[in-house]
Amino acid sequence: MIALIGGTGALPPALAAALQAADRPFLLCEMAGFPFDDMADLPRHTFRVEQIGTLLADLRAKGVTEVCLAGAIRRPAFDPVAIDAATAPILARLAPAMAQGDDALLRAVVGVFEGAGFIVRGAHDLAPALLPKAGVLGQVQLMPEGDATRAAAVHDALAASDVGQALVVRRGQVLAIEASFGTDFMLDTMEGRAGGALFYKAPKAGQDLRIDLPVVGPDTVARAAKAGIACIAIAAGGVMILDQIATIAAADAAGISLWVR
Repeated sequence: MIALIGGTGALPPALAAALQAADRPFLLCEMAGFPFDDMADLPRHTFRVEQIGTLLADLRAKGVTEVCLAGAIRRPAFDPVAIDAATAPILARLAPAMAQGDDALLRAVVGVFEGAGFIVRGAHDLAPALLPKAGVLGQVQLMPEGDATRAAAVHDALAASDVGQALVVRRGQVLAIEASFGTDFMLDTMEGRAGGALFYKAPKAGQDLRIDLPVVGPDTVARAAKAGIACIAIAAGGVMILDQIATIAAADAAGISLWVR
């Protein structure tokens, strides 16, 4: 059995649907404060981050052998009083990573699950159709190679600092960079200001693709349209598209090029 461990957003429901279609048993594991969206009809196991040691034991007792980290989760409020005996030694190992970027913390969490004997799967392993093939998807054929090359270079330079996965570039100038508040926040701050810019998203260089694989979807297109983005460029093999039919239709309707580069 596989456990989907995560929170909000459209990715967990997409993975649950893929597992159901494949007739694979799974368990939803929902972190307190980060409820799964659009899956109220499915049972779930709720846990607190301060009790992750107990979660590991519970998963083994339920017959779980694999886990997939999926869904949007911000760093939760941490209550030291809630730490249980099974979790205290684990948090001691996680403490150094907590002071670093999100990627470092996620790697440490993966290490905890692997150390407990679980196989960690990537979202794209469970639903490979979410990774689109390279090329322009849709009717708007815009491929601003200069801005895409500039965006990729800046993205790679920032990866060493574990900053973010997306940025906005126009005529070689970087207009915005994703930081801890995420892609949606970055695009919202650009509302009406992008002026035909390119929005670029890709995994960080050296990132473990089993964790925090970037995603875009219809909501991303809607926010990009409000910002004035002309082209959404994503890294082939490194960014998933949720609900591809709706996403492509939204991009076409907004006059935005959706480019898998």
